[in-house]
Amino acid sequence: MSYLKKIHHIAIICSNYEQSKHFYTEVLGLEVIREVYREARQSYKLDLALHGEYIVELFSFPEPPPRTSRPEALGLRHLAFEVDQLEAVVKDLEVKGVQCETIRTDEHTGKRFTFFADPDGLPLELYER
Repeated sequence: MSYLKKIHHIAIICSNYEQSKHFYTEVLGLEVIREVYREARQSYKLDLALHGEYIVELFSFPEPPPRTSRPEALGLRHLAFEVDQLEAVVKDLEVKGVQCETIRTDEHTGKRFTFFADPDGLPLELYER
């Protein structure tokens, strides 16, 4: 029996808070639930939602160490978002200055997908429904 109900949220630490806040809210369209500055940590915590459902915590910390993403490193690999029309989303992101990889097809599901990166190089995926 599993006690788990769903994924509650994903936490992301960014290097430039204003740049990442803009990316996740203005480029990807996530909604701000709450924004808090934590003086003791010299850190912002931004809670973000997708269609009203809380999904991402965006943190800033003074001088966080860099994280390796390529070549594929141990740990969380990427964050994937489901979309209806992959090409339309890719075109919209490219207009906003976000470069996406070539669209590929998952050999096991037949679904199409692509990857792009957030301002810190965190790999993000678009997966067509």
